[in-house]
Order: sequence, then C-alpha cells, then structure tokens
Amino acid sequence: MTSRKELAAPPISIRVWQRMLSGRRLDLLDPSPLDIEIADIAHGLARVARWNGQTRGAHIFSVAQHTLLVEAVMREQTPRVDIRVRLAALLHDAPEYVIGDMISPFKAVLGGDYKAVEKRLLAAIHIRFGLPPALTDEITEQIKAADRGAAYLEATELAGFAETEAKRLFGRDPGLPEAARQDYLTPWSAARAEKRFLARFKAVTS
Repeated sequence: MTSRKELAAPPISIRVWQRMLSGRRLDLLDPSPLDIEIADIAHGLARVARWNGQTRGAHIFSVAQHTLLVEAVMREQTPRVDIRVRLAALLHDAPEYVIGDMISPFKAVLGGDYKAVEKRLLAAIHIRFGLPPALTDEITEQIKAADRGAAYLEATELAGFAETEAKRLFGRDPGLPEAARQDYLTPWSAARAEKRFLARFKAVTS
C-alpha cells in the first residue's frame, strides 16, 4: 500500500478533505475508516454517472447501479460465493463516491497518484466494513471477472457499443437471466439507486 509520505504533499493552504452530508470529514490522502459511512457512499455513488454519462435512458446509469449489477453477475457466475466476497464486489467502486468515476483511458493517462489515492480509500472502506485492506488475488480476479461481465452488458445495452467491440474489450456476455438483465440495465433515478444499494448492503452484512 502506498503511504501518505509517498504521495506528493500539497501546499498547506490546499484542502485535501471533503465534507460529507453525514457531517464526516474525509481526508483524501490519509482516510480514516472512522470517517466512512455507508449512507454517504450510497448517496454519492447514486449520483455518479458511468461512461461519463454517455448512456441511453431518462436517468444516468449510476455507479451505485453498476455495483449492484456486478454483484448480480457474480452471483450468476459463482452462486455459492462467500457473502464477504459479495460485499467486496458491492464496494469495489466505493472510492468513487469521493473521487468520481473516471473512465479507464483517463485513469491510464493520470497514472500513479490517482491510483494511490483510490487504493488508500478502498483500503479504509474495507476496514470500516470488516474486510481485509487488500483482497486476495483470487477474490480480486472474481470481482474483475464480474466487473467485465457487467461492463459488457452496459456497453452493449446502454453505451452504444457493437457486440464485437464489447467482446474484444470486455469479454463475453455473462449470461444474466432476462428478468435481472431488464431490471439492472434500466437506468434508475438517483433516489432508487441509493435505496437499492443500501438494501443490498444490509442484505450482505446482516
């Protein structure tokens, strides 16, 4: 894990924390698990657009809805997966409630510092909700596989990609049942995405 000292220190006059609606103040360079609340995560992710907003529908396709789709794909691919792995899948993009959803090409351009901040935030989120700071390679790959499956569905159903292009970039269609496909790929309002994210979080942590 990259330490705070390894990140370029900003000038002392620059603010590096964000105030949350819960009243928490989260330091982006040294995030404390004690300053992380699931309500803040759900609220933020429900208002962050996937694909830079370049999706079909009356509403944005939010990161909150994407994480629910990823977890649904994981359940389809590995029905007996441990509940803690499902929680990790649900939280895999949680840092974006603070730093937004930058598309992969832009992340590649930005490189190191962005990835270090994202990694530290995810580690703090994991600790807050009882997961190890860093996941095993096996679990990480399970989540990535489900994430690629979700990306394939989003790309072809919502973002205007041809199936051949999506297959080349994201792999194969994950085979989600039609009812689930219709549900998770119809963009929800922010309020609905927030409510469903919180409900699923409660289900996998109860």
